[in-house]
Amino acid sequence: MASPSPLQSMTGYARTAGSDGARSWTWEVKSVNGKGLETRFRLPPGSDSLELPGRALAAERFKRGNLSVSLTLRRDGAKGQYRVNDDLLKRLLATISELDAGHIRYERPSLDVLMNVKGVVEAIEEEEADDEDARRAREAKLLGDLRSAFDALAAMRAAEGERLATVLDAQLDEIEKLTRAAEELGETQPEAIRERLTQQLADVMGAIPAMPEERLLQEVALLATRADIREEIDRLKSHVAAARELIKTGGVVGRKLDFLCQEFTREANTLCSKAAGVELTKIGIELKTVIEQFREQVQNIE
Repeated sequence: MASPSPLQSMTGYARTAGSDGARSWTWEVKSVNGKGLETRFRLPPGSDSLELPGRALAAERFKRGNLSVSLTLRRDGAKGQYRVNDDLLKRLLATISELDAGHIRYERPSLDVLMNVKGVVEAIEEEEADDEDARRAREAKLLGDLRSAFDALAAMRAAEGERLATVLDAQLDEIEKLTRAAEELGETQPEAIRERLTQQLADVMGAIPAMPEERLLQEVALLATRADIREEIDRLKSHVAAARELIKTGGVVGRKLDFLCQEFTREANTLCSKAAGVELTKIGIELKTVIEQFREQVQNIE
């Protein structure tokens, strides 16, 4: 059985939950593509001390990607208590009095309606009497669960990386196939150039011109030299080999693969510009299409 690909995707999601008896919590971690590693935290009030060690944990596991980390905290076994926001309620009543004084016609709200206005009734959380040891113990558990969330995220990114490796290998096979086809057509370039040049001269002169065969061969040789695609073919083969090696090696290779995509595109463009026939042009266009598909997948690689 083949070993898993060492490639890592930059997309994934993970969720972990925990509790210490007094509070329960949930960590959610999302990851999408990014040029570098950027981690954003959404923490409830009073949990800011978790951010710095949380960033350090992220940097241990990941090198690239935009990570969104959110924490939800809940108090276990607490009874709900509420209070009326007197200031807000007084302002609402004052507004009603002003409307009455101005003889403005409106449907006067009942007390039930006023009490349902957002902010009039507020939930009260019971104050905890946590000592420093209890707070540190909870933070340790929270960070342990965050580490587990990052582990799960890394596993998902690895699984996605394995799938991407299969897709990239298939696309490299196609690039290799098209490169071989271009190489075979490239060998017929001189004859195609000669036929085209002869036809062009015939169109201009009205008949096959009385150009010495030696002169015609010289012109064909000059044009064939300019249209020689062997260097482009060699570079394309070299880039395919380099890309396969990067995929096999794994690690943080996304940027290197992205650079190879630029080189692939450069050679495909040059091949199209040197094409002396429609068939080679078609192959060049197909190459550019597959290379663009390859590049789109590479954007997901760490």
